[in-house]
Amino acid sequence: MLLTEGQVSDYKGAATILPALPASARTLIGDKGYDGDALRVAITARGIEPCIPPRKGRNNPATYCKRTYRRRNLVERMFGRLKDWRRIATRYDRCAHTFFSAICIAATVIWWINES
Repeated sequence: MLLTEGQVSDYKGAATILPALPASARTLIGDKGYDGDALRVAITARGIEPCIPPRKGRNNPATYCKRTYRRRNLVERMFGRLKDWRRIATRYDRCAHTFFSAICIAATVIWWINES
């Protein structure tokens, strides 16, 4: 997990976390905010297949697997569960390390509840 500033675009956040992706990753699923030629080239260079729908106004729309893209809802549901935690949804913490710790605790509790 990586915590970025609040005003950082999805595209810049993805470029930051790209070196930390495991070597076993085969597909990267992202929404239209991640659509960019440079990011697609960087993902492909690591041997990962990008599953990112093209933006509406793109001159040369890239292809993607719609079936794989449907699995993105799992990530969106996880963010929805994290936002059930009031402290995370409203970001009471001023320090980034404290806020990130709260996210880690909430994610652990959510995982533990789903496993039992």
